[in-house]
Amino acid sequence: MTTNHAKVLAANRWGGPLPQRLCLEKMENEKLVQQPVIEKSDMEAFHYMIRDAGREDYGLSVVWWKPVKGNLGMVCSMWGAVKWIDARELRVKMVNDAESKWIALDRIMDVKGYQE
Repeated sequence: MTTNHAKVLAANRWGGPLPQRLCLEKMENEKLVQQPVIEKSDMEAFHYMIRDAGREDYGLSVVWWKPVKGNLGMVCSMWGAVKWIDARELRVKMVNDAESKWIALDRIMDVKGYQE
């Protein structure tokens, strides 16, 4: 006869659900939001700042929406330099000391520039 503890360990090993895992997944799902609607004038201002930062070589802080499940996603942010603007795919490559990311231009929610 096995103990309950042994059964729980065996279930974990074979991918059985754990209350803790389910609780964490539920908490993560509650953080997901729908993509906000950005006005055209704001979007144009963001694109101008991104082009200017790439041309003048100064850092930007970019906030964007990243899809996770269907029409729900999470809000992400990054600070860095604009290294490439891909006009065909409508995305921008942001780079800093820690990471490099391609960000879709239509998912950008906010941009702040820092010039020296």
